[in-house]
Amino acid sequence: MTGPFALTGARIFDGEAWHDDSAVLVRGGKIEALVPRADVPAGLDVVDCGGRIVAPGFVDLQVNGGGGVMLNDNPDIASIETICRAHAPFGTTALLPTLITDTTGLTAAALAAGAEAARRNIPGFLGLHLEGPHLSRSRKGAHDPALIRPMTEADQAALVAARATMPVLLATLAPEAASPAQISALAGAGLVVSLGHSDASWQDSRTAAAAGASMVTHLFNAMSQIGNREPGLAGAALDLGMLSAGLIADGIHVDRATIGIALRAKQGPGRIFLVTDAMATIGTELKSFLLNGREIRRENGRLTLADGTLAGADLDMISAVRFMHREIGLELVEALRMAAIYPARAVGQSHRIGVLGPGSAADMVVLSTDLEVRNVWIGGRRVFSAT
Repeated sequence: MTGPFALTGARIFDGEAWHDDSAVLVRGGKIEALVPRADVPAGLDVVDCGGRIVAPGFVDLQVNGGGGVMLNDNPDIASIETICRAHAPFGTTALLPTLITDTTGLTAAALAAGAEAARRNIPGFLGLHLEGPHLSRSRKGAHDPALIRPMTEADQAALVAARATMPVLLATLAPEAASPAQISALAGAGLVVSLGHSDASWQDSRTAAAAGASMVTHLFNAMSQIGNREPGLAGAALDLGMLSAGLIADGIHVDRATIGIALRAKQGPGRIFLVTDAMATIGTELKSFLLNGREIRRENGRLTLADGTLAGADLDMISAVRFMHREIGLELVEALRMAAIYPARAVGQSHRIGVLGPGSAADMVVLSTDLEVRNVWIGGRRVFSAT
């Protein structure tokens, strides 16, 4: 189906509110309108969703791999395409392939591949996320400490130049490894700066936010925690209203009670949103793979190094939505917002993704009433069907 069409026979969630007895009109790869079912133009192709749910496609800002591929293995256009295809069946229609701390040469190759992916308009490609190498070794997590280093002028210049080549370029860094002036220069050039893998104090985090950092990477993981006399980066993420924060909602990375506390504490325009931090395992039966030459083991829903250190997540976005709804007890609308409009807002893209409204991309997911993905469209083209 390449021409205009309508989705009907579903309860429609537009990113903010429900619409009943309505239809989504799609034309030219974009949402034309949401209208009453009776107002669907005669002769238009109609897709009957059979009483299911239609919602905005999910937006994942931290995706290390999928389909058996890690971006670090081969930072090229083929890997980006594979990763985007692997996540589509789980409802993700826009994502940031994420490069974990690596060499300068490999980072440059990833940036070049991202620029090419943007030129080719690869379905599902939103931009790149560089998680490192400008981090704190004391909060390295699964990152190779030998590759972690402070940001140089050349690093800053390369990031600023790359930003112009793709819709979104997100950089996770630690305030210990990048100065406020460097953060300000990156943010001023249009990069999204996220704080993570850091032992920063609340004050240092606040200084970084004032300089232009607007996000925190995988809340509570690989960062200074909330203490009675020092709130740390985790405390800053919840206390500073301008900071959004990604959350790995799998019941492994963050305790259920801690998630509940964070949701109740977080105020301001910055929101907590869902990320998968997914690795190569998504969409495969892989039991292990390599990261920077080290084996990552997959067992009981966990991905770990040999010493037990968590190394990314064996998580897809619809599973994160189900976890937040069923295990944390969020209303479904809020879980869906955390997977779509909140991350889209965090990277300044909610005018075109994360929502179903006139002029937005026709990126849509059809869910069964038990929250299984049944159909996925990216730019008005169906890329997955379970029926």
